[in-house]
Amino acid sequence: MGETGFRRRTFLKWLAAAGGGVLGRNGWAVPGEAITRAIPKTGERLPVIGLGTWVTFDVTGDPDALAARRQVLQAFFDAGGALIDSSPMYGSAELVLGQLLKQVGNRSRLFAATKVWTPGKTLGIRQMERSREFWGVPRLDLMQIHNLLDWETHLDTLQTMKAEGRIRYIGITTSHGRRHEEMEQIMASKPIDFVQFSYNLADREAERRLLPLAAERKLAVIVNRPFQHGDLFRAVRGKPLPVWAGEIGCDNWAQFFLKFIVSHPAVTCAIPATSKAAHMKENMGAGYGRLPDAEMRKRMVKYFEGL
Repeated sequence: MGETGFRRRTFLKWLAAAGGGVLGRNGWAVPGEAITRAIPKTGERLPVIGLGTWVTFDVTGDPDALAARRQVLQAFFDAGGALIDSSPMYGSAELVLGQLLKQVGNRSRLFAATKVWTPGKTLGIRQMERSREFWGVPRLDLMQIHNLLDWETHLDTLQTMKAEGRIRYIGITTSHGRRHEEMEQIMASKPIDFVQFSYNLADREAERRLLPLAAERKLAVIVNRPFQHGDLFRAVRGKPLPVWAGEIGCDNWAQFFLKFIVSHPAVTCAIPATSKAAHMKENMGAGYGRLPDAEMRKRMVKYFEGL
């Protein structure tokens, strides 16, 4: 094989590894395998960048918005994505997801994660079955108790569902930094597999107790609000990405913020939400290349706090 043929073959392998959709500088595909983390209880591996659907997928009845979200989903799967997180709390997001999942390719690795968000056993069971129907999947991978609402009741139900093979994993969630003490108590004593909470460069409260406890209890961690509702982007508006960010393969601020999160050894997956395919590709780029080590993480914190 000639040199030109070798280069073409190598490039195509890189493109395939990147899912054909993860872009680096000058529009070239990022080479290498997607970074994954093991779910501690089973060893099953998940890509470190997932997809959240809060606000962004509540667009039923809007053809243009639906078309844009379909492009987001396709970009996500083409770049090796797996875990998508939703909730009945998110308006029509689950219904929209189910409609669009039928229209995209390359979705075989889907890891479907949603939540129960209602009081009472009977209402909870009905809501969870409706969610499964909306998603259009035979079984949901992860069912989480949203913001710990009636968690004792739902935990009993979820244990039964897991034993019967109707779900694969059980989780609990919180947001806004609320109810951390109660979450810690559940993490320390109850049979769960996943926890979900907020963590980012501007909100590092989880480093004090939640992340160490998750590691100790062998719980997978999903991080929500990775951009703090856009506050992180507002904080760096007009500011240049530090040159040294290139050492860990960051081409933009989204990758800088996400690589900080997923480089924490206790974090399994971050779930940024977006309505634009171009932003989805940028986000997915954080799941390739190098992750910052402990010293680089300190440097990132210092730089951000000095802006």
